[in-house]
Amino acid sequence: DGYFDRLIKYIPSEILGAWIAIKGVLTSANDVPINLIWVVFIFLVFVTPFWILKLTSESNKPPAVTQIVVSTGAFVVWVFALGEPFSSLGFYRPVYGSLLLILYNIIIPLFNPSELNS
Repeated sequence: DGYFDRLIKYIPSEILGAWIAIKGVLTSANDVPINLIWVVFIFLVFVTPFWILKLTSESNKPPAVTQIVVSTGAFVVWVFALGEPFSSLGFYRPVYGSLLLILYNIIIPLFNPSELNS
């Protein structure tokens, strides 16, 4: 795969889409504690590796460990860039999320699993 193909593969769009929809529902409701948003985020962090494993599994081939790790990291970085729930932490500034997202998206396509496994 080329650079941009790997970039697209490493971003877990289904999980991100679920996060954006769930967060929209939660933030539009009144009286939703930030802890609930954290719980949903942590749940999706744990679901992401299994989701990527399911999407990438091929018979007689080892698991796509690089894609699983990088995609899970991508989910965390995207959520960090989007703000909540990290905005509830004292150190968080939106510029940090924006910079991290840009840098991570520049770097992640450089991970080529075929080169790492040889």
